[in-house]
Amino acid sequence: MNMPLIAQLLALHRRLRQRDSWTREQLSAHQAASLQRLRAHAYANSPFFQRFHAGLHAAPLRELPVLTKAQVMEHFDELATDRRIRRVDIERHVSNLRKDERCLDRYWVTATSGSTGRRGLFLFDRSAWLGVLATFARAPAEAQIAGTLDVAPSAIFTSAELLTDETRRTIEAAWGKRMFDQYAATETGNIAGECEQHAGLHVIEDLMILEVVDGDNRPVAPGTYGDKLLATVLFNRSQPLIRYELSDRVRLAAAPCSCGRPYVLIDGIEGRAEEVLRFAGARGGEVAVNPHVFHRVMDAAPVRGWQVVQESDRLDVLLSGGRDDGVNAALSAALGRELTAQGIVVPPIRVRNVPEIPRGATGKVLLIASHVSQGQQR
Repeated sequence: MNMPLIAQLLALHRRLRQRDSWTREQLSAHQAASLQRLRAHAYANSPFFQRFHAGLHAAPLRELPVLTKAQVMEHFDELATDRRIRRVDIERHVSNLRKDERCLDRYWVTATSGSTGRRGLFLFDRSAWLGVLATFARAPAEAQIAGTLDVAPSAIFTSAELLTDETRRTIEAAWGKRMFDQYAATETGNIAGECEQHAGLHVIEDLMILEVVDGDNRPVAPGTYGDKLLATVLFNRSQPLIRYELSDRVRLAAAPCSCGRPYVLIDGIEGRAEEVLRFAGARGGEVAVNPHVFHRVMDAAPVRGWQVVQESDRLDVLLSGGRDDGVNAALSAALGRELTAQGIVVPPIRVRNVPEIPRGATGKVLLIASHVSQGQQR
């Protein structure tokens, strides 16, 4: 990261921090104006959005169609607002990426792991990349951006994987500091983060609009988990994402945070819908088992890494960086008890040690996965 970029990031961070004292009305007005500019830019420069939103250019956000990762990749060239962009060139760039090299000397490129079935590629010009970096620094830690942190951290931030209570306790015990959890996606940058109250994660609503919806894209009331999220990223004009579908299951808090910031609060995250495993119920029907059930057991295991994979006839549990010494049998028994408590017919559980946990295309470990189609899970 060169110094001009750091200087710009610090300046942007200071401006964003000022928004923490906005009223809810100021925030809503800012969202509306930013959304209007984003849509105007998309309609003027993206052939895809000209068609996708045909007849809806003046419609409210909630009436617009949902954008999926599959659509982004299928219509990649037409969706981008820079007519030079070609998906084949972006894929070649990612395959041969060296350090911080930018595509077309202009765009930073990120790629999803492909855990939802298909890898996605996402572009950010300098302005949008600054927005992404700034989203990860909304908590009070300017020294983190400036690169002046001492060896002993003044704050600890987590992201990328679901933070369980067990993991939080372990890290805080090791470092002696309170943690600041963050919730992010490759496509959007940071979505939400904890404040000093540690009562939930504030959605960064000045930079994106987040809709928590059910399986039919209808709004879900605070206090109830949605089936997915629809994210509208307000700061990325190169590859507009308007009502972009994320498969994460989250719950909005029914009450605002006591810190006084105007942003809505996420008080529960269950992970991706793809990480929810379904089993035959002990009393018939089908029972969905959420990721945190597995995390409760596996995060406490004395191993370096783990993975739970649902097969048609069993659960495979892979462990790396540890020795058996009775651990495998204990884990199998603990998982059996947790799953029995969920009211399912517990399948055979096979625990085995491997040198390394298999990784996805981008190097990320998929902690919970299923090789069973929905029809077979019943």
